[in-house]
Amino acid sequence: MEGRVGTLKVLVVRGKRLAIRDFKSSDPYVIVKLGNQTQKTKVINSCLNPVWNEELVFSVSEPVGVLQLEVFDRDRFKSDDKMGRAQVSLQDLVSGARLSRALRLSTGETKLRKVAPDGENRLMAESFVTFVAGEIVQEVRLKLSDVESGELELKLHWSENPTSQTTGGAAGA
Repeated sequence: MEGRVGTLKVLVVRGKRLAIRDFKSSDPYVIVKLGNQTQKTKVINSCLNPVWNEELVFSVSEPVGVLQLEVFDRDRFKSDDKMGRAQVSLQDLVSGARLSRALRLSTGETKLRKVAPDGENRLMAESFVTFVAGEIVQEVRLKLSDVESGELELKLHWSENPTSQTTGGAAGA
């Protein structure tokens, strides 16, 4: 594994139409994994449409991987129930960073790439990778798999290490 190539900030915005796992509702939280790093959101009690607005920060190294998300229902007296999962490839963000360097973007806002929904990415609508104030940003709505209903909204912020920008380091190559 090579050195750190960037920082990924994952804003877990909200969940929608999550599955009922308790009597009438659920107590959802999200576990987010990138490589060997794992973080989780707070639990929102008795809610099928939770709003977390919680930012989780990950250090990213080569090879750039896939962001894994799992939603669980917290239970007090037994193991937590699964409420679905999703994943997001970080390659679109890394490609956007390369493109922003090639275009020498430094200010403003520029759409760099459109990502269309397909069977692999679980996107519910097209998503854009955008350069905004020095960061690469992508907002995504993901349909949860392995569950009867549910979706997650995320906002991803990618920023490269200064050394990978100045030395031409290949983030994700």
